[in-house]
Amino acid sequence: MSRVLRLAVAAYLARFKGQSRIHTDSDLRGYLVWCERRGLDPLAAGRPHIELYVRWLQEVRRYQPSTVSRRLSVVAGFYRTCVIDGVLEHSPAEFVRRPHVPAQSPTLGLSHLQFEAMLTAARQSPNRFDFALVTMLGLLGLRIFEATGSDIEDLGEQHGHRVLRVHGKGDKIALVPLPPAVSRAIERAIDERTAGPILLTSRGTRMDRHCATRRLRHLADRAGVRLPRMHPHMLRHTFVTTMLDAGVDLRDVQIAARHADPRTTMRYDRARNNLDRHPNYILAAYMASAT
Repeated sequence: MSRVLRLAVAAYLARFKGQSRIHTDSDLRGYLVWCERRGLDPLAAGRPHIELYVRWLQEVRRYQPSTVSRRLSVVAGFYRTCVIDGVLEHSPAEFVRRPHVPAQSPTLGLSHLQFEAMLTAARQSPNRFDFALVTMLGLLGLRIFEATGSDIEDLGEQHGHRVLRVHGKGDKIALVPLPPAVSRAIERAIDERTAGPILLTSRGTRMDRHCATRRLRHLADRAGVRLPRMHPHMLRHTFVTTMLDAGVDLRDVQIAARHADPRTTMRYDRARNNLDRHPNYILAAYMASAT
């Protein structure tokens, strides 16, 4: 990597902080590696190269449209910063077409019975961190980096409520109240410890998203929850859809999930409605006597 390119990358990443910088860095490096393997200087790339990168993400890596759109947005932001800083005269990503992102979320949450089975399996697990993991994701709606990044020092009380101080996206801080079940799960996880991560691995180190995914897949097997690919975000998705099923107002769900844009919450709601309230069920019930 040339000195100019290193400086351009550093200048772009400096615009972000916290987890946003980590995720942006990961997406940008994915593009830089793609260029390197093809002998292409990213600062000499043209629009056709960016188009080929998008096709590669879609057809070779087979990423979801939302992932492709996010990665392209990072690349476009990088080149836009290069133009601002005078490194390039114009951005090669300026006229690249963005993939269409469906209005509904492609991720499906667990059904009510599946979620209950996961909670039961986690509560009965000999690994005391399993129950805390499932409740923090499914009953608090934390993102996986928020759950694994939470420390014992983040626990406290506010106006009579047991709360967890969460470091969210964009380095935003939120106080999340802990229902009794979650509080008990966390107390069980921390045991007699007074400092350090809430969630630990079997080696006593901080749990990361990879370890969390393995634990969730193990619990899903024990609970008899048959899914093609269990991952942590499914429980956050379940948090949102279960709230909506319970009759919580969409605006209140948006606040609980800490979605900056209400359209994000609505994507979850559309996916839920498409299945649970599909007209096929009404038609089948209407024709029950003939079937």
